Amino acid sequence: MKRLVREFEFSPEQLQTVRELAAATGLTETTAGILYARGVDTEGKMQAFLHPSAQNFLSPFLMQGMREAVELITRARDEGWRVAVFGDYDADGIGACAVISRALSLFGIEPYLFVPERTDGYGLSVGAIDRIFDEFLPDLIITVDCGISGKDEVEYIKEQGAYVIVTDHHELPEELPGCIVIDPKLKDDYPYDNLCGAGVAFKLSEALIGERAYALLDFAALSTVADSVPLVGENRDIVAEGLKRMQSPRPVFSALLGKTSELTAQTLAFSVAPRVNAAGRMGNAAAALTLFTSEDEEEIADLAARLGEYNSERQKYCEELFAEVRARVEENGAYGNVIMLAGENWNAGFVGIVAARIAELFSRPTLLFVRRGNMLKGSARSIENVNIFEALRSCSDLITEFGGHAQAAGVNVSEENFEALRKALDAYIGSRYAREEFLPCVYVAGEATGDFRRIAHELDLLEPYGVGNRRPLFYMDAGRVNASLMKPDSPHLTLNMGGLDFVYFGGVKDLDILKSDVKKRIVFEYNVSHFRGKEYVKGFVKCVLYDGATGTDICLDAFENAVRLCARPPVAADFLPASELGRFLEARIGSCAYGLCVVTADRGALSRYPALKGLGIDVFRLSSGSCMNTVLYAPAPDEDLSAFREVVVLGGPVRLPPCGHARVITESTADMGALFSVSCERDTLLQVFAYLRKREGLEARSYAEIARLAGGEFSAQQLVFALAVFEELGLISTAGGRLAFVRGKKTDLSRSEIYNAVSRAKEG
Repeated sequence: MKRLVREFEFSPEQLQTVRELAAATGLTETTAGILYARGVDTEGKMQAFLHPSAQNFLSPFLMQGMREAVELITRARDEGWRVAVFGDYDADGIGACAVISRALSLFGIEPYLFVPERTDGYGLSVGAIDRIFDEFLPDLIITVDCGISGKDEVEYIKEQGAYVIVTDHHELPEELPGCIVIDPKLKDDYPYDNLCGAGVAFKLSEALIGERAYALLDFAALSTVADSVPLVGENRDIVAEGLKRMQSPRPVFSALLGKTSELTAQTLAFSVAPRVNAAGRMGNAAAALTLFTSEDEEEIADLAARLGEYNSERQKYCEELFAEVRARVEENGAYGNVIMLAGENWNAGFVGIVAARIAELFSRPTLLFVRRGNMLKGSARSIENVNIFEALRSCSDLITEFGGHAQAAGVNVSEENFEALRKALDAYIGSRYAREEFLPCVYVAGEATGDFRRIAHELDLLEPYGVGNRRPLFYMDAGRVNASLMKPDSPHLTLNMGGLDFVYFGGVKDLDILKSDVKKRIVFEYNVSHFRGKEYVKGFVKCVLYDGATGTDICLDAFENAVRLCARPPVAADFLPASELGRFLEARIGSCAYGLCVVTADRGALSRYPALKGLGIDVFRLSSGSCMNTVLYAPAPDEDLSAFREVVVLGGPVRLPPCGHARVITESTADMGALFSVSCERDTLLQVFAYLRKREGLEARSYAEIARLAGGEFSAQQLVFALAVFEELGLISTAGGRLAFVRGKKTDLSRSEIYNAVSRAKEG
């Protein structure tokens, strides 16, 4: 289950301040409250936030090392020095190179540019430095997006006779390099420390060439979004100004953006940045560097196309690796506080991406390693509430090398320490974090109230959205919802609540829940769109959170699932009497938060086992892939339970969706529940067939829905059972959401597995 968390709660005094700020700025209290909660807590700050621009830029000379850097670069120009720029292979490093190289050119220096490939390792290295000196023999090397941890490498450069300026944005090491260093995290007069590498390169460019550097903000904007630094403060101004310049894009962005209809920070994050990063991941960061520094439009078009191909290859390889890793996780069982795996032939450029997906799927910190001899080089990705950097630091005696931040890290460990590290991380995380902190969270600004149109327009003013400035989500409480398919066979839904129209992309999985009386919360974001001169305000549904213990009119849908499961063969199960099963559940749930799924078609059965109190109740389908202990009411036949260690069935006989190697335990082998109420008599089924034939053409997407619409002469359960049997025998079809009969088809009831299963059970 997912957990709904409110972003903020205000005290009476804070609420009064929000009201005053709303009045002063002309905003609704809703929007003013969101800004206030995000630290934009004065009228001046709100005006600056709502109107991001270059006018808000901070003086670059507030940064430590900036004046000295400008003096040294000026000397290099005046004395004709050879200047090299050393960057990184990701979108931030490539963008930083693009910014500083153009600024240096405008300043009067034509620099030599170098970025290592991923196989060379991150940052300065002796091998890379030797290559630069062999090819160029520089008098000055300027690093961008790297170098802050390269104390020894800087000394090596100095020994070769060159000066060094390090510009970086990463966390500071205990000992800084012995050269001019510019990093916003240094303790100086610069009040903002969240710039990315290209952001720092832009500030150096601004110091060198003044407002002419503003022409380079498109590169800085892309890097800022790509590097996932917070889009607040000066980063917000950089991205906003960069997006303005992309409205009339230079050739490189024209080639990368294509015919994009809407240009936002999300466009850069999900469309452009992955293609730039793909070059480095595929071993050709030089192609991205050339693309970003070329002025030849034909070359730009060719390189942009190549980056698109790299990204397609990257996606293919990532999908293959993800499938392999997921299969191994499910085979091994994701039952601990951390997921840790190593592979012989995995591509080091992809393990970080896949680790992030596995962490999201299983809601656990994930570390994936590539074996290199007896050393394992890995990437760690975490979930929101778990600081993986601190966890790694607690195990530093087992680690050869690591670095990163709360949500992501690189880590190297010897093969002999691998298992010890996994156990140590598992123990540390288990002792520091409560079980509920592993539940995926949905953060909402609050309940949707007020003037929807006005709020939607105001929220557009909070663009650009991204890390540190997430698009606000809201919720509405609901019972039955008027939801329907967007069009026949569509996976998307339209619905209306509280006077607002909604679109739910991919929401067909929740249609039965939405139309039922189960208590639920619809979580959505506002959207303003225009079509043929008209403006539309809608809610885009992000998820549906529900209380699986409520609702009565889903019982018929639950019965349908039970009937459909009768087509599956019985599952071998261990029988435990209620008293013994109760002790098993209590011990199992108390000892581990993962790997147990309790399946029932009767929610009343849950009350027999106090140990189940507090577990989330999913309906029909699992709401999370985390394998966290859960109750699943009336599972859909195609649901997959194979990732669980144990499946406990309250009731029987035991017919289940796929369970893989899970141990199945049941408290009963005979309880058929509502299935005992249906008739298997041939004459009864013939009468039902004739009754339903008069209702051919009914529009419905399930047997339960047909039964509700058909009404009358037979019980709804009898209709559902008969429909399942008839469709299994090929006598009817419900494809396309419409009841249709197959003419001239003759068959025998004994050919239906569903009919046979129910008949045998009723016979005893």
